Amino acid sequence: MREIVLDTETTGLDPKTGDRLCEIAGIEIINHIPTGNRYHVFINPERDMPEGAFKVHGLSAEFLAGHPVFARQVDGFLDFVRGAKLVIHNAEFDMRFINHELGLLKKPPIPMDDVIDTLAMARRRHPGAPNSLDALCSRYRIDTSKRVKHGAMIDVELLAEVYAELSGGRQTSFGLGPRAPAREAGGIVAKPLQRPAPLPSALTPEEDAAHAAFVDGMGPKAIWLQYAAAEAQRAAG
Repeated sequence: MREIVLDTETTGLDPKTGDRLCEIAGIEIINHIPTGNRYHVFINPERDMPEGAFKVHGLSAEFLAGHPVFARQVDGFLDFVRGAKLVIHNAEFDMRFINHELGLLKKPPIPMDDVIDTLAMARRRHPGAPNSLDALCSRYRIDTSKRVKHGAMIDVELLAEVYAELSGGRQTSFGLGPRAPAREAGGIVAKPLQRPAPLPSALTPEEDAAHAAFVDGMGPKAIWLQYAAAEAQRAAG
């Protein structure tokens, strides 16, 4: 399943009082594993940077003034997240800002049904315990030494690891099905290489028979049978 781990930085706490987005970062994951496809932009918020916000993320108004406004970056952002679930820590906060910016541009909002809130996941798994991103990294022994300030990209890298732990670890399947091709901002950029002719089997008839007997002993719900059936269907065209 394709998901985007997302984080934002802002000029403050409430877009209704004039606060704006100033940074968005996202990384694509499939079955909780980062694919290497990333999205990261700084945004000119077209306003000053309050001292309190600057102390959190270190983004000054002077630095951000040299970057495009959100209106010039919105299409790339929407292309990157299209068709994926968004994984966000304390999602209500980030989505309030994202949908406010989309509203200013007369773009439809992203529905909360398309968002997974890792803070809500953590509260269900660890009721009564601290569940900030820092606390979760400490609980799961995730290295935060590179996180000097709150930056959107470092935060999504950490959150991707936290999300994998909250979901039960990285190995969610045997990965026997077809893999999704790599994507970049809405377009397919790479396909897995295919061998021109399959290699001959290295199994002896005795080994093949022993394997068949072993699989048969696992019963009709054995995952290997699902894989074998899929391979037979692909071979048949």
